[in-house]
Amino acid sequence: MLHLVDASFFVFRAYYSVTPEMTDGAGRPVNALYGFARFMGDLLERARPTHVAVAFDESLSSSFRNEIYPAYKANREAAPEDLKRQFGLCREFCSLLGLAVYSDNAYEADDIIGAIATRMRVAGRPSVLVTRDKDLAQLIRDGDEFWDFAGDRRFGYRDIEGHFGVLPERMADYLALTGDSVDNIPGVPGVGPKTAAALLKVFESLDHLYDNLDEVAGLPIRGAAKLPARLKAHREAAYLAQRLTRIACDMPLAFTLDDLKRRAPDVPALESFYERARFGPMLGKQAHRLAKALA
Repeated sequence: MLHLVDASFFVFRAYYSVTPEMTDGAGRPVNALYGFARFMGDLLERARPTHVAVAFDESLSSSFRNEIYPAYKANREAAPEDLKRQFGLCREFCSLLGLAVYSDNAYEADDIIGAIATRMRVAGRPSVLVTRDKDLAQLIRDGDEFWDFAGDRRFGYRDIEGHFGVLPERMADYLALTGDSVDNIPGVPGVGPKTAAALLKVFESLDHLYDNLDEVAGLPIRGAAKLPARLKAHREAAYLAQRLTRIACDMPLAFTLDDLKRRAPDVPALESFYERARFGPMLGKQAHRLAKALA
């Protein structure tokens, strides 16, 4: 199956979980690189995918979403310089592993993953989304899989509602109602996860909800009597949030199935790469195993 990797999540996770005292020969931190390299090698050995795409976020402030809503992700601190440098090394590492690597100034990793998954689905190829980001759950359809690799949990289409609260097709609207504090998206004040999930069990979409506001007060939801007025007052905010939370699966992205085909790792270049990073022999041995498996 096609595996689509939300790389930025795993780079950040490694940066904050692996000791920053891990440095290369020049004394520069390589903790994020090491943790990410361990993750990618383990993923490839465990899943043995034939086709892989690794998607990176390019910037926190250059997405098309920032043009729609300048405060989008404005609550996040800029990445430390040593982490920015390691992001570049992680991309280089993936290329040496023989994997297709994508990033874009105007679109986020989620959009890249969405574009690839959507087009491959039309071609009859389901995807495994390797991530922990609930936003990406909106992409899952029958045959696809959401793989929380860090938590060792997998969710198919029929598992998403039980885990996240709503069907995959309704996830963007769910986030539009609740807002998303991580991305600084306001949503509708007073509408939390339980209320949003309850509403989207009855209504198929944000449009369906707003077209039938007069029915909301009669629903068996706590505070239902006040919900129609609240939703009406914050309609503009809800639809703005929907534009921000919906993954742009129609983004322009040039690729073919052959581009995503996993190629043999460049073992000599990887060994040199590991030596500069002072990683020791373990990852080099793994590179040889990965190359042998594809021979």
